[in-house]
Amino acid sequence: MTAEALPAELRRAIVQLARTPRLLVACDYDGTLAPIVANPEDARPLPESVGALRSLAGLHETTTAVISGRALRDLATLSRLPSEVHLVGSHGSEFDVGFVHALDADARSLHRRLETELEEIVDGREGVGLEVKPASIAVHVRRADQAVGEQVLAAVRNGPSTWDGVQVTEGKAVIELAVVQTDKGHALDVLRHRAAATAAVFVGDDVTDEKAFARLSGPDVGIKVGDGETLAEYHVDESVDVATVLAFLLEERRAWLHGDQAVPIERLTMLANERSVALLTPDARLNWLCHPEPDSAAVFADLLGGPAAGHFSIKPEHGSLPLGQRYVPGTMVVETRWSRLLVTDYLDHELASHRTDLVRRISGSTNAVITFAPRPEFGQVPVRLLRERDGLRVVGTSDPMVLRSPGVDWQITSDGIQETATAVVCPREGAPILLELRCGTDDLSEATLGEPERRARAGAFWSDWAATLKLPRVESDLVLRSALTLKGLVHHDTGAIMAAATTSLPEELGGIRNWDYRYCWLRDAALTAQALVSVGSLGEAEAFLGWVHGVLATLPGPERLHPLYTLQGTMLGAEAVIDTLPGYAGSRPVRVGNLANQQVQLDVFGPVVDLVVLLADARGSLTDQDWRMVQAMAEAVARRWHEPDHGIWEERHAPRHHVYSKVMCWVTLDRAVRLAETYGRDVDPSWPVLRDTISTDVLKHGWSDEAQSFTTAYDGDDLDAASLHVGLSGLIDPTDDRFQATVTAIEAELRSGSTVYRYRRDDGLPGDEGGFHLCAAWMIESYLLTGRRTEAEELFAQMVDAAGPTGLLPEEYDPIAERSLGNHPQAYSHLGLIRCAQLLASTSVAAVATV
Repeated sequence: MTAEALPAELRRAIVQLARTPRLLVACDYDGTLAPIVANPEDARPLPESVGALRSLAGLHETTTAVISGRALRDLATLSRLPSEVHLVGSHGSEFDVGFVHALDADARSLHRRLETELEEIVDGREGVGLEVKPASIAVHVRRADQAVGEQVLAAVRNGPSTWDGVQVTEGKAVIELAVVQTDKGHALDVLRHRAAATAAVFVGDDVTDEKAFARLSGPDVGIKVGDGETLAEYHVDESVDVATVLAFLLEERRAWLHGDQAVPIERLTMLANERSVALLTPDARLNWLCHPEPDSAAVFADLLGGPAAGHFSIKPEHGSLPLGQRYVPGTMVVETRWSRLLVTDYLDHELASHRTDLVRRISGSTNAVITFAPRPEFGQVPVRLLRERDGLRVVGTSDPMVLRSPGVDWQITSDGIQETATAVVCPREGAPILLELRCGTDDLSEATLGEPERRARAGAFWSDWAATLKLPRVESDLVLRSALTLKGLVHHDTGAIMAAATTSLPEELGGIRNWDYRYCWLRDAALTAQALVSVGSLGEAEAFLGWVHGVLATLPGPERLHPLYTLQGTMLGAEAVIDTLPGYAGSRPVRVGNLANQQVQLDVFGPVVDLVVLLADARGSLTDQDWRMVQAMAEAVARRWHEPDHGIWEERHAPRHHVYSKVMCWVTLDRAVRLAETYGRDVDPSWPVLRDTISTDVLKHGWSDEAQSFTTAYDGDDLDAASLHVGLSGLIDPTDDRFQATVTAIEAELRSGSTVYRYRRDDGLPGDEGGFHLCAAWMIESYLLTGRRTEAEELFAQMVDAAGPTGLLPEEYDPIAERSLGNHPQAYSHLGLIRCAQLLASTSVAAVATV
């Protein structure tokens, strides 16, 4: 029997049940897992059911159990179920390991009395048997003549069943007397509590199972096997159907937990319009879009929760893999191509700030299937889809949303909670199909500007900007794509710059290191703006510094700066977990918000002041407002540089005196002095003195003779790639033996093939992570500064190879599994690539000039 043969309502219930964060699967034994047979000793479970239960028990946050009327020892012997499956015998009075109940003296005495009395009642009655269990005794009459059986049951009911302290449970041709509480419903509650289950399914066939069905509520599912009145909402015919139910539940649960369809992270392509971002899979599935802001809740979160979390897909009716996906050169317009089908995607420009408009153009000469499944608020808000003359209206969202799709005949289906629209369309030469998702408006009317003009406008916005850039000769196309990606992470309305476009893409598949990077870190954003200034674009740096000024205006002083803020420049709310999403490839939890918001990170001033230097040099002047900010940051460093902090990597350990943070405090003062000297500003006489004090402190306490390297912090010998900034920043000369030794030590300790890890120490979190592309970029720069050009070129080539087919890089790379990890696309990775290409190009030119 296949899952399609199950009732449709039951299938829908199982699909929903499979998506609960912590699931309990419990079944009766006889008549459920094992077919009813004449001799109870011959009752064996169906192998298919055993296999499904075993596999379910092996899944994350999934508990399985069998709750039977049989004695626990007999249940274990007969069922031969694996140890992963909990066994509960005697209708809930006997639990397996971890649930053992010891009988007190009174209960043992009562048990002996019951056994004596029941032996007398059944003595000489053919076909009647006693089953003596540790806490109960069952009287079986299934094999007795009907009249004899009724006489025995009557004698038991009128006799020992009435004794004080005796718990009575009646089933099919059996009555059981226990000296402790026996109730399958109670047993189910115990199991639920132990597993902290958020939903449970119970499958049973007997009247004794009704007590378990009675305990089900909310998202729970009860399934009755066979006919008869029941409290269960669903029923199947026989034990064979139970195997089908369990197999279907296993399939759905596994897919939900492990993300069987998870696309490799680096193969995801970003759409952007300087206000919104979205991600596309290589086969044109929109699997990530947040609204109204990039750090708002997702409307489509297939990336983190599979299809049930929302997607917008287009594919040929007769399925085939696409031939390729690419950006239209110099733009953020994406084309996905099959043999006779082309899908063009872009986010529209020049819209009101509350709008997010995605345009999807389908052209070609073959039928295409469209699936539109919006799931606002990460899929936690049920929506309805209403067909209207020119498209669909999404009902149930806090913000209006429509899909303009003139001429498309939609079919709407429901899984009982959410609705999905599907359609088959037939593009023809010169008559493409247009789909316009409009978030933030209920207007379904035709746009005032034609689609070709809007597509040209969107493309020109990017290509015109790209034409102004100064690109190095080394990997110029990839550098351009990195620059476009960084600009795509800029939030035009505020000037803030996102660290990455996503949340919770894992640093280890299946692990918990899943963070939300859709915010503006002062450090990350300043480095991004520096990279854009370095290729000739100053506007993003100007806007970001304007954003910083706005944040500072809300504080009593810059020393109170937090490491990150929302794109609007406000404090983040509490970090939260969305436990209804299984995470990318089963990597949980999915987080919203970031606890790093509450940390002390004293390095944040250095990159911002460094940006002011770079911007002032590029435009030839230093504004009074920027100078006042530099002065304030120098004062903040003077007040706090001696404190321990959480460092660049936001470790959730106690603060330490991090070398990198001290170096960035030095950078703040060094660049402040340089600015004053260059632009005729008054230098605070304490700054050069303090700059030298910090430098001396780093050289004295940051160096380890044992490690032969500058270390992570003053209190240990562990290494950190960020400590390379002792030389990269100019605090010491790159020719200094200590920097040369540090590069060698970090290479030996932290480089692994094509990548470089941040550190190897215990950071207070379980699991592992990949190597950071940014750390690899620092190593490349360090190689060049120490005269090791060959190693620099080799590592850069490996970094380039890690980019996806459309040129994007996430945060990390696993050199063993050869796969990308972390949020995507990551600003750190792309700014590192730009920096390395520029350095390799400039050193190459310098070498030629020398020759």
